[in-house]
Amino acid sequence: MKRKLTGAFFQSLDGVIQAPGAPEEDRSGGFRFGGWTAPFWDESMQAPTARIFDEPEFDLLLGKRTYDIFAAYWPYNQDHAIGVKFQRINKYVLTHADEPLTWEGSHKLCGDTAEAVAAVKQSEGRDLLIQGSSSLYGPLLAAGLIDRLILMTFPVLLGQGRRVFDGSQKPGALKLVEHFVSNSGVVFATYEPAGEVPTGSFETKEPSAAELNRRAAWAQEEASAPRAAR
Repeated sequence: MKRKLTGAFFQSLDGVIQAPGAPEEDRSGGFRFGGWTAPFWDESMQAPTARIFDEPEFDLLLGKRTYDIFAAYWPYNQDHAIGVKFQRINKYVLTHADEPLTWEGSHKLCGDTAEAVAAVKQSEGRDLLIQGSSSLYGPLLAAGLIDRLILMTFPVLLGQGRRVFDGSQKPGALKLVEHFVSNSGVVFATYEPAGEVPTGSFETKEPSAAELNRRAAWAQEEASAPRAAR
């Protein structure tokens, strides 16, 4: 692939990424904690955040919901460095909607998500950065198209809301390549794919009779359980 694809997102400890920036950002599903990142933002977060948004050259890859949120905000906030950058770069948008994308530099991607993104990765241009857009991660992770994940985990539990990791992703190992903890407890962790999931055991002795019985009982329960309950 010619272009690298990074997924970078804010998440709560329980994996919610919905509406991190403001109360009115995304109230879908009755979400009522919009703006949950703001109280944790402090000076120590400026440098690691700048490394994601300010320093590298990238184009954005977005789902339609996140695109609509960004298009209603960033073009009207050109006094902010991120707004200026987002205005001049390309915005690739996965959507089945018919209406035109009016934000300058926007490009519609239709059809299968993985196939459309793979085609963009093969083209000439800047590396790609996903923002928000939780629906993109499942198919892109399954297809092995994400080269790097940057998780910014905030010390808060939200209980409900949109998540990146919803159980649909393909199993795989990750390698931690960089990390940082802010003064307010926000954990920045950067991961890259590292092959198949490794497994092992701490057990060094032969299993006891009780353990063998436990395994046999579990296997019998699994075999007799209704398929829908497994």
